[in-house]
Amino acid sequence: MNPFFAYLNRLKLIRRWGLMRNTVKENDMEHSMQCALIAHGLAALARARFGKDVDPEHVLSLALYHDAGEVITGDLPTPVKYKNPEIKSAYKRIEAMASEQLLDMLPPDLKDAYRPYIRPDESTYAWKLVKAADRICAYIKCIEEQNLGNREFDQAKASIHQSIIQSDLPEVAAFMAEFVPSFELSLDEL
Repeated sequence: MNPFFAYLNRLKLIRRWGLMRNTVKENDMEHSMQCALIAHGLAALARARFGKDVDPEHVLSLALYHDAGEVITGDLPTPVKYKNPEIKSAYKRIEAMASEQLLDMLPPDLKDAYRPYIRPDESTYAWKLVKAADRICAYIKCIEEQNLGNREFDQAKASIHQSIIQSDLPEVAAFMAEFVPSFELSLDEL
């Protein structure tokens, strides 16, 4: 018996935005799927429009697993995680230990297949796309909450938007201009 996929299945139990009043609850499994879709889109844009040597399917897989360790650690809210260098450093170590714990659940012959996704190389362009997709997902969450009348996300939206527009990745600007505005629309307007 192997618990790896049973643990990953528990991503649906990890709530996001723990410090915010949410109109619509979001869990890590939903977020991972959304992040994978957007990261894949960013990678497709990077390759098709900007000549980047990036594999969209690899980026999709990276994004799908980007929060996998949170089945062990839970989701520490961003304002806490990045409050000061000591907390950030300590949390990075905790994330690494959680990732290793997940990898240790796998049979030895599968560890190498999952290591690039559970313990990714964070210096790669592919990883930068995943992190950008993660920020775009947060921005979209803010839009959705505002659309439902929740002003709790106003400041977060402005802050997240500022971090996104500072990105030096051209595909991020393209995605924000071409795809994100439609998240402001109702179903009938789409």
